[in-house]
Amino acid sequence: MFKRFFTLLVLLCAAAAGTAFWWLQHPLTLAHDEVEVSVEPGTPVREIVRLWREAGVEAEPVLLYEWFRWSGDAKRIRAGSYLIRPGATPRSLLRKMVVGDEELESVHIIDGWTIRQMRAALAAAPNLKPATAGMTDDQLMTAIGAPGVKAEGRFFPDTYVYSRGVSDVLVLKRAHDALERQLQAAWALRAADTPLKTPEEALTLASVIEKETGAASDRGKVAAVFSNRLRLGMPLQSDPTVIYGMGAAYDGNIHKTDLQTDTPYNSYTRQGLPPTPIALPGRDALRAAVRPDASKALYFVSRGDGTSVFSETLNAHNQAVNQYIRGPHK
Repeated sequence: MFKRFFTLLVLLCAAAAGTAFWWLQHPLTLAHDEVEVSVEPGTPVREIVRLWREAGVEAEPVLLYEWFRWSGDAKRIRAGSYLIRPGATPRSLLRKMVVGDEELESVHIIDGWTIRQMRAALAAAPNLKPATAGMTDDQLMTAIGAPGVKAEGRFFPDTYVYSRGVSDVLVLKRAHDALERQLQAAWALRAADTPLKTPEEALTLASVIEKETGAASDRGKVAAVFSNRLRLGMPLQSDPTVIYGMGAAYDGNIHKTDLQTDTPYNSYTRQGLPPTPIALPGRDALRAAVRPDASKALYFVSRGDGTSVFSETLNAHNQAVNQYIRGPHK
């Protein structure tokens, strides 16, 4: 009798094991073509099961819960954004969360953008939670842990990858921290004779260089012109600073009256650097600001093809202006 009972028990266990093995390998029934769940740090296993059920995984929650728990991997589930499609099995679902196989998005922050342009790009970024949408720039800086710091120029241009559904605060903090690292790295390389006194001044000058440079090969020369002018106490006379100071009044053209209208950012009417950066400088602009090319040039004018002509004297500069701006018959 006992032998028969034991044999029956073994058969039942084998059948249960076989059924469990089949279930673990069998595709889950999904309510949609794609089912996505965001797992926050510290989410309990039972809550993770509930999230998948509500998202569209039509599996018995008790089975999913017991599988997650008895696998021994429940505590290894990572926070993140996960997406499954038809064909996913209970086994592959758990593995995806354990190895952190997230569904990721990316946003590109471009060299030379203003804070306004950067915030617009983040607002349009796919599946990025707009936590800062209603904040002022000052409130945004407080949210990322940099209260009292002006927002313009304080984020590093790069491509940032993020999990679906995360807050834009996290991306902004990464971009801000990256800028601080790049700025400190550049400042450590500064030339002994730089007229810049602080890393903040280097950041501001780098932003002007970024906006003034049409060709990468000219970046060090543009930096030299501005550094030479700062040493001599000459106004920078940079059109991008004037445009930035005009704000919404800028209509795409800059006129003589604009150059003569004083604002805190008008580097024709005021000496020295603008009060803040005017854009997001990239790594090369930061390096150029602190270690410009060896040059005595004080002037430059665009050739119209992205490159510039650099001159040491006003007479030579005027000749270049006549050639490339006014034209030979004007």
